[in-house]
Amino acid sequence: MENTFSHLDSSGQPGMVDVSLKSETVREAKAQSIIWLGKEVVDNFVKVGWENKKGSILQTAILAGTMAAKKTADLIPLCHPLGLDACKFEIEVLEDSLLIHCVCRLAAKTGVEMEAMVGASVAALTIYDMCKSVSKGIIIQEIKLLYKTGGKSDFKA
Repeated sequence: MENTFSHLDSSGQPGMVDVSLKSETVREAKAQSIIWLGKEVVDNFVKVGWENKKGSILQTAILAGTMAAKKTADLIPLCHPLGLDACKFEIEVLEDSLLIHCVCRLAAKTGVEMEAMVGASVAALTIYDMCKSVSKGIIIQEIKLLYKTGGKSDFKA
């Protein structure tokens, strides 16, 4: 069986996937982003409690990531607008990096993986913005989906 792109019709034109006949189920997705800051930068921010002139770096990243996840359909043209039931973040401080996890959940006819990935992405970008004054070498290393459940094709990385 040949795989097709779900957002293209038979003539190759883009469009939203029609989910009107699908059943509503509880959907959950977890995405991850890693932002490399360097050991010296991490050590310095650990000493000051992840605060700088702009405010709390980690709390601001969580708020920005949450806001972005809720606006995913405004950013990615063919995503369905979804009312999230939950959006949670965990940020783990590693030796030279931050590991960001975003979990989104809702009851819907379509998945929530894009919301989780947008949330993790914007959280990383917010950390970049808040830390760029102390280092020009910050790298957002990856953004990936870890799992999605509740649809016809669950996934686990």
